[in-house]
Amino acid sequence: MCPGSFDPVTNGHVDVIHRASALYDELVVAVLVNPGKAGFFPVEERMELLRESVAHLPNVTVDSFSGLLVDYCGAHEIPVIVKGLRAVSDFEYELQMAQMNRELAAIETLFVPTAPQVGHLSSSLVKQIATFGGDVSRLVPKVVNDRLRERAARGSTP
Repeated sequence: MCPGSFDPVTNGHVDVIHRASALYDELVVAVLVNPGKAGFFPVEERMELLRESVAHLPNVTVDSFSGLLVDYCGAHEIPVIVKGLRAVSDFEYELQMAQMNRELAAIETLFVPTAPQVGHLSSSLVKQIATFGGDVSRLVPKVVNDRLRERAARGSTP
């Protein structure tokens, strides 16, 4: 299980998903539904963008979840959560979450450091750059870049 908000999916996300998919027979990539937070892309659109971005990985499925991640994992018999790490600050937060998930449901967490060429990427930075008309084509999958450009053309920016 590789969870996240993926708003939008970046090449960093795709890197982690690709590498995790090589480790497991099946990998679920799940978009968090957070009713208290309006995303730039609705959850269904994020799932569509993810599916297109990882279509070349036959053992990856895309889903969504709300509530506790450990509850989703338990209901789907998923024993491992895969999380990408970009920096030490990510590790501090994710370690605490991993320990809590282990305590709550005996679910293990595998940390995958991002490749150096994508370690600087975040969805927040991509949205900020796109908001000001910057070129994010090297930062996101083509389908995401196209969708961001369509939104900008309509005057609907992140």
